[in-house]
Amino acid sequence: MPHRLKIAPSMLSADFARLADSVKLCEDNGADILHLDIMDGHFVPNITFGALVVGAIRTLTELPLDCHLMITDPDKYIPDFAEAGADLISVHVETGFHLHRTLSQIKSLNKIAGIALNPATPLEYAFEAAEYCDFILLMSVNPGFGGQRFIPTFIRRCEKLREYLDKNGLNHVEIQVDGGISAKNIAEVYAAGANIIVAGSGLFGGDFKQNIEAMRSAVKQ
Repeated sequence: MPHRLKIAPSMLSADFARLADSVKLCEDNGADILHLDIMDGHFVPNITFGALVVGAIRTLTELPLDCHLMITDPDKYIPDFAEAGADLISVHVETGFHLHRTLSQIKSLNKIAGIALNPATPLEYAFEAAEYCDFILLMSVNPGFGGQRFIPTFIRRCEKLREYLDKNGLNHVEIQVDGGISAKNIAEVYAAGANIIVAGSGLFGGDFKQNIEAMRSAVKQ
């Protein structure tokens, strides 16, 4: 049975001058999760924000906060993000020398643990770590910037991952997608097996309420 659709606005595309208003906009229009892109300027060519801003957002909402750590030394900072109020924490397999240890650390802090894979990273990395995950994030763009175009090979990769999970008794593991998602392609993405849908410009670019309603309407559950 398919997992329930969850829409996670990417706060990277929100109005940072009016962050509280952006958070309320997400709440008022039925967002399920807030996705927070943590970039260090090393693993990805951009710098966003750290645990201090996550903590500030935590005071504004009771929605789950999803911290996507696009940083080179995630183990060092996981406790900081957990203390700041993150509910979901994902790390990139490309940065982790000991993924089992990292995922165990996240779970020991009573957080939902995930791994993330860049578009050209072999899926086998996910296969080996899947049993220790609560969710797996497949990037559908190269990480580092918002507003990028969706990479079509995501669909094949997502279908293959979903098939592996279901065949190996890991059907409880959810698949998250991040990058270039809008009402135009969300149905295809959901059909491929991804149910946690991160969207930035696809939601904040234009009328947020209309965009999120169009995304939900496009998916048949």
